[in-house]
Amino acid sequence: MIFKKKIAFVCFGLLSIQTQAQNKQKADIDKVTVFLHGAEIESSAKMTIPAGESEVLFTNIAGNIMEQSISVGVNNGVVVQSATAQNDYLVNENISPKAQIIKDSIEWLSTQKQTIEDKKSVLNEELAVIRENRKVAGQNTGLSVIELQKLLDLINAKMNGLLVDGHAFDKQSNKISERINLLNKQLEEEQKKDFQPGGQLVVKFYATQATIANVSISYVTPNASWTPSYDLRVDKINAPVKLVYKANINQNSGVKWNNVKLSLSTGNPNEGAEAPVMNPWYLAFYQPELYKAKMNNKTMMLNAAPAARFETAKDESALSVGGARADKTSYSLDDYVQIDNSGINTTFDIAINHTIPSDGQNHLIAVKDYDLPATYRYYVAPKLDRDAFLQARITNWEDLNLMPAATNIFYEGAYVGQGYIDMRNVKDTLNLSLGRDKKIIVRRENDKNYRSVKMIGTNVRKTYGYTISVRNTKKESVDLVVLEQFPLSNDKDISIEDKEAPEANINEETGAVKWELNAKPNELKTLKLNYTVKYPKDKTISNL
Repeated sequence: MIFKKKIAFVCFGLLSIQTQAQNKQKADIDKVTVFLHGAEIESSAKMTIPAGESEVLFTNIAGNIMEQSISVGVNNGVVVQSATAQNDYLVNENISPKAQIIKDSIEWLSTQKQTIEDKKSVLNEELAVIRENRKVAGQNTGLSVIELQKLLDLINAKMNGLLVDGHAFDKQSNKISERINLLNKQLEEEQKKDFQPGGQLVVKFYATQATIANVSISYVTPNASWTPSYDLRVDKINAPVKLVYKANINQNSGVKWNNVKLSLSTGNPNEGAEAPVMNPWYLAFYQPELYKAKMNNKTMMLNAAPAARFETAKDESALSVGGARADKTSYSLDDYVQIDNSGINTTFDIAINHTIPSDGQNHLIAVKDYDLPATYRYYVAPKLDRDAFLQARITNWEDLNLMPAATNIFYEGAYVGQGYIDMRNVKDTLNLSLGRDKKIIVRRENDKNYRSVKMIGTNVRKTYGYTISVRNTKKESVDLVVLEQFPLSNDKDISIEDKEAPEANINEETGAVKWELNAKPNELKTLKLNYTVKYPKDKTISNL
């Protein structure tokens, strides 16, 4: 009896501890700062904390969070003794939203199929009753003609309809079964994908007396990111460029960011905050390493390749000397965001709250509209492409703090294609490509009057001539840059002579030939390019 009481006491104690540990509290997500890789989530909860030690299980926490980033704060004199994160693999909500939709569809179709099968069962019972009545009638003393006719009418009217309905039920049931099989396969594939379940945070508090306190929780999850993209819109030539700054936000944290305040940061918490260390660099003679290799059952001593030593070097000192990562330039957003440049990274607080589900998909949000004063010109490289490309030239682009990203280009109200803003090669002017304009007609043709091949001594002299024509069929004047090139030589036996490109700017180092033109409506511009290549007649130039 005493033993039973001890067991009951122990069970009661365990139940009390479990009940205390399972004191659940939902943490409401208030703000999310999304980094280029990762996100910091800030949550809060208002709750009653009893006197003494207590343990609270906070839900609505991201899964797989960085333990070292957890920060828990509480007011009214309450002390946080510990905080431990754990993933929650047991709740149903941990499957991906797409998998949940498929699962719900399977359940709904299964219910529909069961309803059809129930109807089919009722139908079969009716058929059984008709068949049994026919058998009983046949076992009695014979049926009169009138009674037989009534039985036949019953079979024809009732049984025929039941059989038709039965075939229809079978057809519907088979179709639903096929659909369920396909959905089960799709659900199996979806569940194979990397989906991060939600998590929990166990926090132990200590309070000298019971109180109502506000708890703040923050942590970093690696399963989130954002990338910029742009829309470039030009209504007409000489109008300002409208640049719409957008952000693609992707998160698979395991919790839905529901109507939260968003901030975007150019920081990356995964890069680490420790500066690289430059260790002393001592030179030494190369000492070949020997290793054993078996060949044809014989052991041979071979010299190890020098590169092998560097390929296997993974210690931090080797990386810190010559392999420090290049610093990434910080860029910024504007307008709908407040820009904070006070820290190392730039952060942009978006004024409008947003909802981002945990589905691993890109969610595009508009951030800022810029109206940029621009000058326009057409860029033509007829050797490479016969189309003219419209460019918007923007100065003072540094104030925009743009990041390299893809662009969607709209010209005169129509979508013309995609481009890319590459900030790495921009100097004083940012050239935004706005796509092709078929109203600028470009031709590049061989000039037969200049083309010739002559043998002089041991050399061949080949003369090339080209005529480039540019016609402006637009209703307004346009500025054009036409780009060509002269070949270059690093071989003393190959020389380029008699170079002619009237009214062009020539870069002797690169061979670039550039004309800057202004073409009036319906005006035709004709350009000439001539040069001669001399080389030994017993040789052939492969790329001429």
